[in-house]
Amino acid sequence: MSDQEAPSFVTPSGIEIQRYYGPDAAAAPGELGRAGEYPFTRGIQKTMYRGRLWTMRQYAGFGTAKSTNARFRWLLEQGQTGLSTAFDLPTQLGLDADDPKAKGEVGRVGVHVGTIDDMDALFDAIPLDQVSTSLTINATAPVLLALYVAVAKTRGIDPKVLRGTLQNDILKEFIARGTQVFPAAPSLRLCVDAMEWSLKNTPAFHPISISGYHIREAGSDAVQEVAFTFADAEVYVRALLERGVGVDALGPKLAFFFGCHNHFLEEIAKFRAARRVWARLMRDDFGAKEPKSQALRFHVQTCGSTLTSAQPHNNAMRVAWQALAAVLGGAQSLHTNAYDEALALPTQESAQLALRTQQILAHETGVPDTVDPVAGAWAIESLTDELDRRIAETLARLRAEGGMLKLIEAEVPQREIQERAYAYQREIEEGRRKIVGVNALRLDEKEKAPERLKVSPKLEADQVKRLKAFRKARDAKAAAAATARLADAARAPEENLFPHILAAVESRATIGEIFGALRAVFGEHHAR
Repeated sequence: MSDQEAPSFVTPSGIEIQRYYGPDAAAAPGELGRAGEYPFTRGIQKTMYRGRLWTMRQYAGFGTAKSTNARFRWLLEQGQTGLSTAFDLPTQLGLDADDPKAKGEVGRVGVHVGTIDDMDALFDAIPLDQVSTSLTINATAPVLLALYVAVAKTRGIDPKVLRGTLQNDILKEFIARGTQVFPAAPSLRLCVDAMEWSLKNTPAFHPISISGYHIREAGSDAVQEVAFTFADAEVYVRALLERGVGVDALGPKLAFFFGCHNHFLEEIAKFRAARRVWARLMRDDFGAKEPKSQALRFHVQTCGSTLTSAQPHNNAMRVAWQALAAVLGGAQSLHTNAYDEALALPTQESAQLALRTQQILAHETGVPDTVDPVAGAWAIESLTDELDRRIAETLARLRAEGGMLKLIEAEVPQREIQERAYAYQREIEEGRRKIVGVNALRLDEKEKAPERLKVSPKLEADQVKRLKAFRKARDAKAAAAATARLADAARAPEENLFPHILAAVESRATIGEIFGALRAVFGEHHAR
């Protein structure tokens, strides 16, 4: 075989995998250290999973608040240890169910929550003072947090005891997802307003989950995923520091969210390298003194973009290997995708298998029994060092080019992700990267499609009826006055808008009315 025909052994990030790794690839003692100590390469807790397993937080949401509540309660009965809420597109964009722009989308890719009554039904019979809840929402994150807080208050629960995470990462919407509503500056203001209020009033809640997952799903490689995410984080940290929040008050409340892709070795090393880069960034660039401020806390979701509609049952194995990589990499919480998610929303059967994948990993494999079981593996340590170097170099370049907010407005990271996604797709199409069932080991016979979750077409009409009844039963003048006060506050750049949003939802304003008031002041973002 000629050199030109020789197979290539390269990770998705372009790192060449050596035929052999030896002792010269061992980690330097200062870069490895102990778990729970700077630079946290081996994990952020001294005992890691020996002391406490990762949180099993399966993402769920479809149709109505009532149907999603039933799925939540079933998941908790199955041993899930945290809730994670998926919202539909109208909720993500601040549209009421009867808005013409919402037609055909209500309850389709998540649950619709437009009113305080919807949020109350979503968490019916679920003790908000005992469960940890992730609200996976961005542009409308302040409204959803306000609804959650308002429901807790109606139940006599002090907001200070609420636990969970608000995704609230608006910058990655501009980079990777596209559900931003307002231009960048007011969008960032709303995000930081919610963070500032939460740090004071819901201290057990993480007011942001800075998300590399969607950056990876948009087509980035592992280096871009981590570097772009940390560059976004720098924007949020600086914004809070400018408001007088201390770095050691802020640091422990920052959470992150990464994907886990298919390259087993690179993904393990990615998580270890990310902890090291973040620890240096917080200590050296922002002056954080407390270990908890330097420690990178992150949730992992197995990557939906790796799931295939061809031979969908193969996805169960992809998910299992990705979950193992996340645990070997030291994740604090984990979502495992269902094998049928390339086809539709998960059925109860596929959701159960996804959760059982985590539980078998936790209770049967022995992997959690020791801290950082991959430490000292020469290939892993070499990849950790190389990813550390590449992530740090990319961060330095982004700073030198003006910082992430400026670059997002110029659509620089968006373009770089598109280029990487195109290159990866070419590798698949040309057969240089094998995907079982897609470009390798395909089946000639027609596959039997698995059962799919069906969402009733009546759902949207029923949601609109509930919305009309909600409006009819409330004090419309009080709701209108509250949204008017919110609009007035939005015109005052120094005023925190979250208390006004909370007052509006408590006055029974809808999500569409609240965002309508803000649209009148901020305008809308339109991509170039």
